[in-house]
Amino acid sequence: MGLMNSNAIKVFKSIPYLLEGVGITLEITVIALALGTVAGLLLALCRVYGGTILHTFALFYSRIIRSLPLLVILFMLYFLGSEVVNIPAFWAVVIGLAIHTSAYQIEIFRGALQSISKGQMEAALALGMSKYQSIFAVILPQSLRRAIPYWANEASIVLKDSSMAYVLGIAELMRRSEYVSARTAQPMLTYIVSGLIYLILTYAFTRSMSKIEVKVKIPGLER
Repeated sequence: MGLMNSNAIKVFKSIPYLLEGVGITLEITVIALALGTVAGLLLALCRVYGGTILHTFALFYSRIIRSLPLLVILFMLYFLGSEVVNIPAFWAVVIGLAIHTSAYQIEIFRGALQSISKGQMEAALALGMSKYQSIFAVILPQSLRRAIPYWANEASIVLKDSSMAYVLGIAELMRRSEYVSARTAQPMLTYIVSGLIYLILTYAFTRSMSKIEVKVKIPGLER
């Protein structure tokens, strides 16, 4: 019993070490989200407003990537990619996550774009705006506001999926939890602590996004 209590104390003393991994977790998440959002938005625009070739490419990209497990994408980038270009583990994870989330964000932004009534596009064109001016000045600002809650949900998923970085040896939160678990022989307590850290991060992010959604909401624009 004394040894168990001693090991439990070691787990709590390891919390600063685990928190150092949070920085890497957030770095992976933020970069992957930024890349995935840009790619997802551009491909969503291709799906909705692109010609046949762009629409077909975006459609097949979305379907193919969403059919692949994230772990397979990571291994493909890290092991197969290393035969052509030596991709560091960190960037293999970031790019893999970005590719994976972009396929889902295509559908998020596509739905948001198509939720804006066609009458608004027609009105913008009638005012003398070009198609692209109408998209970027009228349709896109409204659709991005509508996409916020769905994007926030996807962002939370990316945050949790960043834990897959441990399979490539990156010392983020999950990998550090594995080290602490092995050192203290307290896997249950260690992963409970790690789970609470993920819970706090996810809750803080979703609350922040909820406040942003309320702040930028257009009065009178119902879903």
